[in-house]
Amino acid sequence: MRELIEFMAKALVDAPAEVAVTEKKGVHTSVFQLSVAKGDVGKVIGKRGRTAEAMRTILAGASTKMGRRCVLEIVD
Repeated sequence: MRELIEFMAKALVDAPAEVAVTEKKGVHTSVFQLSVAKGDVGKVIGKRGRTAEAMRTILAGASTKMGRRCVLEIVD
């Protein structure tokens, strides 16, 4: 999952070297925190949050196959 989030984020931003994903594991849920360069936050969130919502939808579909719940947070 971590690699999937990194792949999607690096494709969207201007500074792919500054993309970082951290994971906090729980019993049934994993929370992924995505941080990007300050100027790239808008590109990851997208207009009215559509890009972020699309990333969350892809993540939810992939995590369902693994039998876990995954949450994506975008950190400023």
